Amino acid sequence: MTDTKRLLAVLKGERRERPPIWLMRQAGRYLPEYRELRAQKGGFLALATDPVAAAEVTLQPINRFGFDGAILFSDILMVPWALGQDLSFGAGEGPRLEPALVDTTLASLERVTARLEPVYATVRGVAAALSPETTFLGFAGSPWTVATYMVAGHGSRDQGETRRFAYNDRQAFAAIIDAITELTVEYLAKQIENGVEAVQLFDSWAGSLSPAQFERWVIAPNAAIVAKLKARCPQAVIIGFPKGAGGKLPAYARETGVDALGLDETVDPEWANTVVPEGMPVQGNLDPLALIAGGEALDGAIDRVLAAFRDRPHVFNLGHGIDQHTPIAHVERLLARVRGA
Repeated sequence: MTDTKRLLAVLKGERRERPPIWLMRQAGRYLPEYRELRAQKGGFLALATDPVAAAEVTLQPINRFGFDGAILFSDILMVPWALGQDLSFGAGEGPRLEPALVDTTLASLERVTARLEPVYATVRGVAAALSPETTFLGFAGSPWTVATYMVAGHGSRDQGETRRFAYNDRQAFAAIIDAITELTVEYLAKQIENGVEAVQLFDSWAGSLSPAQFERWVIAPNAAIVAKLKARCPQAVIIGFPKGAGGKLPAYARETGVDALGLDETVDPEWANTVVPEGMPVQGNLDPLALIAGGEALDGAIDRVLAAFRDRPHVFNLGHGIDQHTPIAHVERLLARVRGA
């Protein structure tokens, strides 16, 4: 099966002359067909919890571009929603979780795990529709990043409120991390059981932590997820994406047990190639703004990434999610260059 699924083969350690490609947030606002469907549904959460519509969104970039991987259309905050917080997406405001755990306790929340059922239904719908050569990727937020939203109730630039909470009440914060970890294992296992072939753990705010805190709140819970998920689903293939980890990347790669390592755009790919364990698949790490710039700037950035990872298993991707203002013609140019067309 992996012989025809180029992306899955590389994530399992094969090197290909031309790397497979998918893009984080490839199903989203830069596509007119996505904007049209979201407008019909009236909002993000209504779209994400409609299995038919969410499956359509997941497939839109595959139908348009033929990426090697389809990434499930959902959100990292589905887990706190299932843990009992109310989730909303205000126009221009970003996501909100209520009540924020800085103001209440985890024990006061009542779990509603049925809120995850539409996601599993979406997975089944996409799995039934995907072509045999396309790898189906699921995902979840990593515990630290999810906890930053649960504690503060919203996103922030430096996650200061959550970092202070973790220092001031380590026991309470550990309980939050443990609850996220436990449900994330269940959530990812059910994605796999319903048709997903590989999963990615997004730690979007990993870069805000000191080395000791990174070890405790990023490496340790991600290692727990990997170990428990592989015990339940031995076939699980897991990509870890600790955005902003920088010099802590080698420790993350060695200690979490992930199968592949996602690199953000701030990482020097040549440096990463020397410090990441030999033979470990890497994913990334084109700057999303280079994709917006296009032209020679884009071509040069693509070539630098390709050259850095030419001798190891490599999945071409961005260093973070595709920006909503990205021209579709630039995505087409990216695909042609990576594929050697």
